[in-house]
Amino acid sequence: MPQTDHLRTDCSKCAALCCLALAFDRGRDFAFDKNPGEPCRNLSGHSCTIHDRLDGEGMRGCVAYDCLGAGNRVVQEVFAGRSWQSEPQLTRPMMEAFSGMREVHRRIDLLRAAETLPLEPGDERIRCEFLERLERHRWSGAELNDFEVGLALEIDLFFHGLHRYGPLDPAFGV
Repeated sequence: MPQTDHLRTDCSKCAALCCLALAFDRGRDFAFDKNPGEPCRNLSGHSCTIHDRLDGEGMRGCVAYDCLGAGNRVVQEVFAGRSWQSEPQLTRPMMEAFSGMREVHRRIDLLRAAETLPLEPGDERIRCEFLERLERHRWSGAELNDFEVGLALEIDLFFHGLHRYGPLDPAFGV
């Protein structure tokens, strides 16, 4: 595992990107509807005004959500600590980068999980190479926008090939 665990969420290093970018519908997990790009009504600055009572306020989805560190990595790595809240022109680029980084971190999580499979040496080498690329790379917004049609597709094809080792956990999504 790298010295910095990119999958560790640290909301203090984020700009409340999940509270901005994600949409949700009123129901069992959320007390109201929220559109993507619309800041949550419970957001004040970079903090949730009801964080200590989310479950009681009907916001179970917020309690369960984990961006796997994508938010803090976007803010710190891609935008050097800048925020959409003080620079509104960053709203769309930060939302797009957050979406891309969530996909990068999902692949990191899956590649780590694949370590438990009895992979042949060639597949283990490929797994480690993909993991190294994702964890060591310093991402830009443009690279994150291109991720899903490039490297993510290569990784997904690699996961598809892992079926020869037997049934995969549904988390692998292939």
